[in-house]
Amino acid sequence: MTDQNTPVGPQLDQELRDVFLAQDKAASLLGKKYAEVELPEALVELTMVHASQLNGCAACLTTHVPAARKAGVPQEKLDVLPAWREVDVFDAQEKAALELCEALTLLPRGRRHADAPVQAAEHFTDGQLVALEWAIIMINTYNRISIASGHGPTG
Repeated sequence: MTDQNTPVGPQLDQELRDVFLAQDKAASLLGKKYAEVELPEALVELTMVHASQLNGCAACLTTHVPAARKAGVPQEKLDVLPAWREVDVFDAQEKAALELCEALTLLPRGRRHADAPVQAAEHFTDGQLVALEWAIIMINTYNRISIASGHGPTG
């Protein structure tokens, strides 16, 4: 029996190392863009935690949950994040970001997927929306690399 801690194939961050390092470089560049477009770090980390929860990526959760706390996300929000629609602790911008996160992570068919960016645009500038979409795409990529490589929780 294997779990996420058991490598299921090549370690993707070790094989074709230059490709993984290019991914890291892109993530670093993207991180600089958040400040340029005034996208709050706490909001970015909140979406990274949510995408990692949706994907079941323990390695990324052990990185981004502490990063979210450090960025100022209250523990209460992290505690109820899987049930964000059912609680009243997230503001409209956070809800829009979480909806967008689910649309880009789960790729549901139909209107929900198509409507999420339109609805999010009501709460973000164009630059913020693009940076947020890239953040979600980036964490999904890291989730898949970690899961495919069998990375377990860090720390």
